Amino acid sequence: MSAAGELKRVQEKNKSMLCIGLDLDRKKVPTQYATTIKGLYDFTTRIIEATADLVCAYKPNIAFFEELGPEGFSLLEKIVAKIPDEIPVILDGKFGDIGNTAAHYATAMFERFGADWVTVNPYMGYDSIRPFLEYKDKGAFVLCLTSNPGSRDFQFLHVLNKPVYMYVAEKVAYWDKEQNLGLVVGATHPEQLTEIRKVAGEVPILIPGVGVQGGSLEQAVINGTDNFKRMALINVSRTVLYASSEEDFDKVARAEVEKLNGVINGLRVGGAQSGVAS
Repeated sequence: MSAAGELKRVQEKNKSMLCIGLDLDRKKVPTQYATTIKGLYDFTTRIIEATADLVCAYKPNIAFFEELGPEGFSLLEKIVAKIPDEIPVILDGKFGDIGNTAAHYATAMFERFGADWVTVNPYMGYDSIRPFLEYKDKGAFVLCLTSNPGSRDFQFLHVLNKPVYMYVAEKVAYWDKEQNLGLVVGATHPEQLTEIRKVAGEVPILIPGVGVQGGSLEQAVINGTDNFKRMALINVSRTVLYASSEEDFDKVARAEVEKLNGVINGLRVGGAQSGVAS
């Protein structure tokens, strides 16, 4: 089965489009778990155990592990090993380098750390992405239009009357021969998300920026899936991980995920009742 096919299978099994970003910010982790590697591991594994049947992916951001040094990489390996085999792992490193170097990144992420997907930067072109695609059963989400304010510095620039992000979307749709490419599009750009969805074909879209960053969950779901006709993953992190600083944080995290799934599935039912394809 293709990498995209695996994502779709998990979404259908768990009835969820949610991806939890495992961004371990020690300033936000409950105090009793924040000061040691074991504490961070225990915190994260409790989040995973509480939510694994309610999500379609987990997305560790490598920066939060890199700052911990060698112990951080060991922690990342242990956390990835804790995630159930049927749940895809997206390692968020936004890789982008010449082909030879990219090949080493691909080996490290897919073979050493056990990722199913990675995030990559398209600025250096296809040869910087190709090494990741040579792993036919793995996938790469390509930055297209990011959720941060600085996205306007380059991504909105027009070249021959079309913004750069649209060229990225079109190229990725063209390159996606093995159903192992995706796009990253921020929920903070709902109108542009609609435009990108139209040209992306069957390419799945990973959508960060819901919640704390100000993006609308409802708009992200409807625009990112074209009313549930295409695949999207809604990334949530801080609103779930740090929903509570008390000892019941895992139960509160689960309740938050259930609430978000309820909103999404309510939109799906509402669309079907109003005649929207699902």
